[in-house]
Amino acid sequence: MDVVARLASQSAVVIFSKSTCCMSHAIKCLFYEQGVSPAIIEIDQYMYGKNIEWALARLGCSPQVPVVFIGGKLVGTATTVMTLHLDGSLKRLLKEAGALWL
Repeated sequence: MDVVARLASQSAVVIFSKSTCCMSHAIKCLFYEQGVSPAIIEIDQYMYGKNIEWALARLGCSPQVPVVFIGGKLVGTATTVMTLHLDGSLKRLLKEAGALWL
């Protein structure tokens, strides 16, 4: 869990992803379209990827990817992120974290 917390705090937006996951791709595209450059942790290409996957599961993330952290805080999986985007809350969170200036 320490590794996840450390990685999640290294950028305004951090996405834990798998390179072969279509939902991970969709969430990354959503952030790019918002003008945000998230830090992407491809856990299937990361040396300790299985440990990260287990830590995300212990945080209650199901499925384990994609998982988004904004401002070092767990936002959630794709369903939560899409809900925030649709209700307009995602932009506010991004602005508060300093990931979006407009």
